[in-house]
Amino acid sequence: MSYALETSPTGRGRGPWRSHGKVRGYGALAAAAALSLTACEKQLEAPTDRGVCWHLVQPPHAALKFNVLKRGVPDLEHCAAELEKMRITFLSLGVPQGDLTAGAYQGQFLFLQREGAFTSSTLDGFRYPFMVRTGDQRLAIPGAMPPQPDQK
Repeated sequence: MSYALETSPTGRGRGPWRSHGKVRGYGALAAAAALSLTACEKQLEAPTDRGVCWHLVQPPHAALKFNVLKRGVPDLEHCAAELEKMRITFLSLGVPQGDLTAGAYQGQFLFLQREGAFTSSTLDGFRYPFMVRTGDQRLAIPGAMPPQPDQK
């Protein structure tokens, strides 16, 4: 490749430009190749089975896996309650769970964190607040609990 000292595309000033715009062409080609490689990567999807609450686990040295937690669950709130029940049971047995318990319900990812329950359509996507923790650490729908006398 040869460098050519040419006038810039705007016509103002001079600068080093590769002849025939090859630098810009190669950069665009590299960006398109990188984008196509990430598009081929299969993203983990939440199971869509109706009424099934799933627990998402990461076995040692293995890929993420969904385990059925409970069948016949009527809605996302009840699935969050089942995940919370499982988390508390594991903690009482001395099994460390970390700060995050994850699951899924009908195509939605569900994340239990210290602040409450969050939902997302993808594993790595933005997590929307769905339930909050009350003063005694129970999960509740925002606005469902009456304000405490000191909060008025």
